[in-house]
Amino acid sequence: MTPLEEVLRAAAPGVLGAVVRRYGDFDTSEDAVQEALLAAARQWPAEGVPDDPRAWLIRVASRRRIESLRNEQARRRREALPPDPVPAVRGDDELTLLVLCCHPALTAVSQVALTLRAVGGLTTAEIARALLVPEATVGQRISRAKRTIREAGARFVLPPDLAERLTGVRQVLYLIFNEGHTASSGSSLHRVELSTEAIRLTRQLHARRPRDGEVAGLLALMLLTDARRPARTRPDGALVPLAEQDRSRWDRAAVAEGVEIITAALRDTELGPFQLQAAIAAVHAEAPSAAGTDWPQILQLYRLLQALAPGPMVTLNRIVALAEVDGPLIGLRALEEAAADPALAGHHRVAAVRAHLLERAGDLALARQEYLLAARQTLSLPEQRYLESRAARLR
Repeated sequence: MTPLEEVLRAAAPGVLGAVVRRYGDFDTSEDAVQEALLAAARQWPAEGVPDDPRAWLIRVASRRRIESLRNEQARRRREALPPDPVPAVRGDDELTLLVLCCHPALTAVSQVALTLRAVGGLTTAEIARALLVPEATVGQRISRAKRTIREAGARFVLPPDLAERLTGVRQVLYLIFNEGHTASSGSSLHRVELSTEAIRLTRQLHARRPRDGEVAGLLALMLLTDARRPARTRPDGALVPLAEQDRSRWDRAAVAEGVEIITAALRDTELGPFQLQAAIAAVHAEAPSAAGTDWPQILQLYRLLQALAPGPMVTLNRIVALAEVDGPLIGLRALEEAAADPALAGHHRVAAVRAHLLERAGDLALARQEYLLAARQTLSLPEQRYLESRAARLR
């Protein structure tokens, strides 16, 4: 990302928040801000970045919005519109905007697309590339999302049930991060622009809600997980599992920050699922080696997590930890019980975990079959190649 792109992306949420708060129309205001961003991208390389980029963008976007308003009312009282003062930026604008983009009337995919566009400042083309969908599809999602918000009568104010709405906001940010950390399909394991944007937005949310333990847990989880990214792939793009990663390549500054954040959150706030996941990531991050991992502690944390926020992936991860503590045969028995869950039917991770445990138990022929099954079930090419390579080693 160029310095100019960084300036525009950082300024975009505050600009949109100020314009929406002033005019109350998210749809038209968002279009006006996009026009202002395009104008800046054209003019600033030649004229230089203004001393106050955000104020410049707000003025231009406000002019575009006023022009649009006048065009709408041109048949009636076009010249009677009074001069409109430039709105100021308020401290809670970006949080209000983030909550609005995660409105419960929207589907999860629409929330993700709208958040990346309105709060993240990504263009439609950038979102399409990041999500590996056609640009027209992203444009349609964003248009439908804005229309849905308008029809729902949503206003640019923080809702009284903010704590409840923040649950959805956190989940959207987590979805964005996860898709960036391990792409669900395509030839690349990572989509760095998504994970980076999710961390940036979660930092902003944490700055505005420092006493929210789950926001802190989410930020710590992202930092601790992303810290391993430099070691997750080989030069040819092949996946490197956690146990085989070169830990000297982990981002130790991100690890230290993540550990500090989750330690404070666990000490000072009510326990929540994101905090438990971050605590698990911290145990992995602080282990000197794969062999030195404190698996009993991780297993206990997964048991707490399953009690607090049960889910199919939590179940699978708990079984992996259980096998590390009590052996692969115990893990295989637990996996057979878990595999009856319809939510796990056909998921490649079930076959991958089974293959790993069978390999550890010495049943190499059956392990090979399960690795190949998992490879067929995943849409991620790096994961597919990794699973096929595991199977090939068991010939």
